Amino acid sequence: MSDTAVSVTGLSKRYRLGAIHAQDASLAGALTRGLRRLGGQRPAASTQSTLWALRDVSFEIKQGEVFGVIGTNGSGKSTLLKILSRVTEPTTGRAVIHGRFCGLLEVGTGFHPELTGRDNVFMSGAILGMKRQEIAQKFDEIVAFAEVEQFIDTPVKHYSSGMYVRLGFSVLAHMDPAILIVDEVLAVGDVRFQKKCMGKMEDVGKHGRTVILVSHDMPAITRLCSRAILLNKGEVVQAGPAHEVVNHYLHAGHIQPSVEWPDPGQAPGNEVVRLRAVRVRTEAGVMTDRFDIRKPIDLEVEFDVVKAGRIFVPVFNLYNDEDVLVFIAHDRDPAWQRTPRPTGRYISTARIPGNLLSEGMMSVSSLMMTETPFRLHVHVPRAIGFRVDDSGDGDSARGDYHGRWPGVVRPLLEWRTRYTPEQGQAV
Repeated sequence: MSDTAVSVTGLSKRYRLGAIHAQDASLAGALTRGLRRLGGQRPAASTQSTLWALRDVSFEIKQGEVFGVIGTNGSGKSTLLKILSRVTEPTTGRAVIHGRFCGLLEVGTGFHPELTGRDNVFMSGAILGMKRQEIAQKFDEIVAFAEVEQFIDTPVKHYSSGMYVRLGFSVLAHMDPAILIVDEVLAVGDVRFQKKCMGKMEDVGKHGRTVILVSHDMPAITRLCSRAILLNKGEVVQAGPAHEVVNHYLHAGHIQPSVEWPDPGQAPGNEVVRLRAVRVRTEAGVMTDRFDIRKPIDLEVEFDVVKAGRIFVPVFNLYNDEDVLVFIAHDRDPAWQRTPRPTGRYISTARIPGNLLSEGMMSVSSLMMTETPFRLHVHVPRAIGFRVDDSGDGDSARGDYHGRWPGVVRPLLEWRTRYTPEQGQAV
């Protein structure tokens, strides 16, 4: 008997964008398309109206393996899951699944807001492939794991988002399919429940069930998965041990903490100024490409002033992993502000305070300008890069929430609360 749980071969998915051409929208056009299909011909698609969400994707997953799928938004992860879950059909290729499977594309699949938690457990379980007797046998365990015993006979429209998520995940986690397809459920809920979910997923893997986990949570991928694939624009760009694939994903592109030009003749610049290095360091001076979100980050530029008498202004442009400009920082050192610089070597450092940047990959462009008159002398786009990580310990701006946290920055603001008790109430 084969030990292969999932076999994907040459999988491609094409979507047609826009409306059907007028001549193809007629009855004659429809009949023509039908005859072409019967003859084994595929109608040609305009390259201008065609999107390939997946292209020639192939991989195998062994029984009992926890397998990761990672990639940026729009890389094809959701399309792959929809094909594996039989929500949509591939354009070419095939995906063979051996054994009963369950695909969860959204936490709380099948929940109806007007029904109670009890009713929704049975309905959601049935949608996900469980028999009523199976659900009844595991009902108490599902409710206890979700920690909603007190509210199980309350309509879920009155649940908090946390209660809703806990119950939805618990239904999924207590199923017994041979293959479990999970999309981002570990990235929701508070820190305590996320850790509980992580433990449950580890137990699922240890009991021999195959799990396909899609997530933007790289620590979860490296902790739970033995192997993974990295998708980019619908293609597999890396496959292998999970930690190697995650490392490739995190360090792809301009993720280097320094760039140097030891030969001044090759350095960016002109007859006035030359860049010699751009670096990122910890506050202790250690060069690295990984930073704790709570710690300061030092951006450093080293340059030579070749011709004296000009007011030079080093500049950093910082971008996040969605290519959004987070900020522009001009050198405001009082010692050199509005002051012409003599020739020589300079090292300028800009400190980013801890608890300011959001989590994710960052890239830094380095520029050199002069004032009066204004002129841009040097521009090195995406010169260096680094990653900001939020440990989830609860003392960053994230607090105890462990879901997706959008935003260009994530400052830890100072909060003050004034409280006035009701008259006669003990404080």
